[in-house]
Amino acid sequence: MKKTLVIGACGQIGTELVLALREKFGMEAVVAADLKSEPNEALSNGPYVQMNILEKESVRSYIIDNQITDVYLLAALLSATAEKNPDFAWKLNMEGLFTILDLAKEGHLKKIFWPSSIAVFGPTTPVDNTPQYTVMEPSTVYGISKQAGERWCEYYFNKYNVDVRSIRYPGLISYTSLPGGGTTDYAVDIFYHAKKSGKYTSFLSKDSALPMMFMEDAIRATIELMEAPVENVKIRSSYNLAGISFTPEQLSDEIKKNQAFEMSYEPDFRQAIADSWPNSIDDSAAQKDWGWKQKFDLSSMVKIMLDEVDVSMMA
Repeated sequence: MKKTLVIGACGQIGTELVLALREKFGMEAVVAADLKSEPNEALSNGPYVQMNILEKESVRSYIIDNQITDVYLLAALLSATAEKNPDFAWKLNMEGLFTILDLAKEGHLKKIFWPSSIAVFGPTTPVDNTPQYTVMEPSTVYGISKQAGERWCEYYFNKYNVDVRSIRYPGLISYTSLPGGGTTDYAVDIFYHAKKSGKYTSFLSKDSALPMMFMEDAIRATIELMEAPVENVKIRSSYNLAGISFTPEQLSDEIKKNQAFEMSYEPDFRQAIADSWPNSIDDSAAQKDWGWKQKFDLSSMVKIMLDEVDVSMMA
């Protein structure tokens, strides 16, 4: 019987992933886990456990004792936050992965999902329609950890037949939780400010094109990959996943089609990170192998975000 644990469940991806998994497999079959002593309100409808992925023995004991079969390991320090604390970012992003991979190697887990990112690419990577297989010379701590993680996932599959699956997420846009310290956060933050004040100052320049994706598409892709027959999962490092590529100026223009809005620009240290990432992604391998297909475009995503963001969540 499938029993799923989502580690890092209170984050931007985790909240919506837990809700989608519970809807598909049942409330009691999906355990949410995070550092917080209590879950956020959205996750209070099912089992929750306080968990620190760096406390290796307690993580191992919980998974073994509760007969967890599938783990979604989302706990990580994201790109912009990781640059401020590189030692801890490496420790968190890598040690947690080894704990989970080793549990699967020992036969305690059947399946693992571990997210990678477009941060694995770097300034030497082709920026347009970035291929699945290409030059990867990441320039951030986050990107370095994700590139290393991809190699370890592939190694554990090839060496120990660990069924680990991964997606290189683009920037993700959601209305259910606040941004978590990523370089693409402006594309979420902008909607809160648009609704509250009609103004926003972007920390990226107006022409910084980056691959983005509406969270509903990302969650659906994640579950579709995890539910795909094992023979269809041909890439064991991480799959490219494309979404909607746009610049801050293009996003601003789309918001202006729906309401009065003013945009200004004050690029900060995150600009250099964005400049090292692709403009657009080729995800034909995901389409071919497990039938991935994007649903949301820029216009439909903007309309939903403006309708759904709750400005009371802002500090």
